[in-house]
Amino acid sequence: MGAQLRVYKRRIKSVTATKKITRAMEMIAASRIIKAQRKVTASEPYAKELTHAVTAVAQGSDTKHPLLTEAEQPKRAAVLLITSDRGLAGGYNSNAIKAAEGLNARLAAEGKEIESYIVGSKGVAYYGFRDRAVKESFTGFTDNPSYADAKAVAAPLIEAVQRETAEGGVDELHIVYTEFVSMMTQTAVDARMLPLSFAGGVESSGEGEGEGEGAAKGATALLPLYDFEPSAEDVLDALLPRYVESRVYNALLQAAASKHAATRRAMKSATDNAEDLIKSLTRLANAARQADITQEISEIVGGASALADANAGSDR
Repeated sequence: MGAQLRVYKRRIKSVTATKKITRAMEMIAASRIIKAQRKVTASEPYAKELTHAVTAVAQGSDTKHPLLTEAEQPKRAAVLLITSDRGLAGGYNSNAIKAAEGLNARLAAEGKEIESYIVGSKGVAYYGFRDRAVKESFTGFTDNPSYADAKAVAAPLIEAVQRETAEGGVDELHIVYTEFVSMMTQTAVDARMLPLSFAGGVESSGEGEGEGEGAAKGATALLPLYDFEPSAEDVLDALLPRYVESRVYNALLQAAASKHAATRRAMKSATDNAEDLIKSLTRLANAARQADITQEISEIVGGASALADANAGSDR
């Protein structure tokens, strides 16, 4: 066997092994997408009703709760960036980080100091490599987040919002995550979670264009003032932390589904590329084998011809 043919065979064997790995990862990601989608769907009724309740209390009373009131001169904003703990997901993490960079630039242009909260090892590594300050970071659960994980992430955010700005608190709370649109489309988005704002009966910082609007429109019938027991402020104190937790949980689930979809797409592309490379290498190996055979035949024919010439000379 020629040296070139051995090289091709080794490469085919190596690429075939890689193809098996990427195919397995593709199948695992596909199964995880379904589970993540189910969790997103299961979380939506609670998030909608909670948004409805917050909207109803906010619009059904004349209370000036600090979590609903815009600061006259906002000075500090908290930004929660959700990335993944693992790579091999195409542009998933880079797109989320790019969206966060755009949001940070806008907030900085408005003269606001930014406090960064990061979910996922990839985001933590990005900020660490650039020596950027991170207020809190969370890792180890991005592939399969639970509500307990969402509560752990939301806790320091809620605390920061509830503190006075002069005491290290923040005036605004923003979140950057990847929204799962479909198996083929995932979009990095940023949204302001707090303070909530209302315009024409529609809560404008809700869960995108569907969930927040639907919940707030359903609450417009509660616009007249009501008496609350306990007070409306106490009700908001109890509801708004749950609201933040539900928003964070939904974002974590959306991000997990998006990451699995991105991994599936990246692994399918890698598998397809491996198949193409194997076909190409197989053609080259066949050509090399044919060249070796042709060379061997030529050597045999040449040797036979030389032997015949030698025998003919000895006969004379």
